[in-house]
Amino acid sequence: MKSNIILLSIALTFSSVVQAGPDDFKKEIQVGSDRQFGSIKDKVMTFVDNVKVEQGSLLIEADKLEVIASAGKGKEVFIASGQPATYSQLLDGEKPIKASANEIRYDVANGTLVLTGNAELSQNGSMVQGAVIKYNLEKQELEAESDGKKTERVTTVFSPEGKQE
Repeated sequence: MKSNIILLSIALTFSSVVQAGPDDFKKEIQVGSDRQFGSIKDKVMTFVDNVKVEQGSLLIEADKLEVIASAGKGKEVFIASGQPATYSQLLDGEKPIKASANEIRYDVANGTLVLTGNAELSQNGSMVQGAVIKYNLEKQELEAESDGKKTERVTTVFSPEGKQE
């Protein structure tokens, strides 16, 4: 019961995310970096140093990015890593949602983000921290997990209305 209340609270906090720029996911994905290399045959590319991924207002910045496109167009998986790697996206009528983690995995086909290692997701002054945060951009479903140690827990901070970032 307690976990259901926490999940409901988190869902309500980030409920406006579904209104992300409506055309963002229909736009092309652009990747820029200082270096890139990969296997055309295996459809895997690696981008290194000063990496930026842009799709509409969606922006991922990282030290390294691996793009796995073996499943076909529109089904790419982007795995960004950094200290930290960051994600941001503008929302219709809202402040941007921001996230950071040691690794950000963006699955284009499923519309999901998985933040791993020192993961943090924030919007409008509210924030969730944990070892892993899974977020479905389309369905607005969020799940945060600790690393299983008693000293490390998932933390959620709710900002009062009127007090925002």
